[in-house]
Amino acid sequence: MKKQFAVIGLGRFGTSVARTLHKMGYEVMAIDSDKNVIESINKEVTYAVQVDALDIDTLKELGLRNFDVVIVGIGDNLESSILVTVQLKELGVKYVVSKAMNDLHGKVLEKVGADKVVYPERDMGVRLAHHLISGNIIDQIELSSEFSIMEILAPQKIVGLSLGEAGLRARFGVSVLVIKRENEIIISPGSSDIIQPGDILVVLGSTSDIEKLEKMSPKPNNK
Repeated sequence: MKKQFAVIGLGRFGTSVARTLHKMGYEVMAIDSDKNVIESINKEVTYAVQVDALDIDTLKELGLRNFDVVIVGIGDNLESSILVTVQLKELGVKYVVSKAMNDLHGKVLEKVGADKVVYPERDMGVRLAHHLISGNIIDQIELSSEFSIMEILAPQKIVGLSLGEAGLRARFGVSVLVIKRENEIIISPGSSDIIQPGDILVVLGSTSDIEKLEKMSPKPNNK
């Protein structure tokens, strides 16, 4: 059975999460107090419901405790964000992900029971910074303060070599999870897979080790 998600608060963040999860084939309930917002997303999710998320009786009626994950995307009203998070945990929701606007907001959300706190604006800033200073890092997901999954343009020095010959794990402590090329995606590539020009490597490792790998090749000339 596929996971069920509910998203409360359909600003840019909440709407993006709801649409993306639904496109991936999951059951998604989108919740917001604005009728126009609900009408705009109605055909892009499984259910779209116009309710006041601060009404705990309404949340009970929606059966949110039966959902695998509930995402609180409320960002412009810190009090509402915190209260909704508290109420969801009181209802017995298994896993609550709450959006925070800043570190203080995030600490409060953690204290009141949020299972995961996300910082969309801050995280986008981190990604943008990586893009600006490194021509070869395409995207990054921070798993912790030390480890990341990154999409990186294959360094020129290892193009034409097999993964075994390149020895990325032995030399850098980095694992290649996926090779993405123009018309093909190779999942869990083997040691015999050849790295081709233009390949994008999805790699897992410590952020510092991945950056050492990225520096093997010169940055593209952006002029």
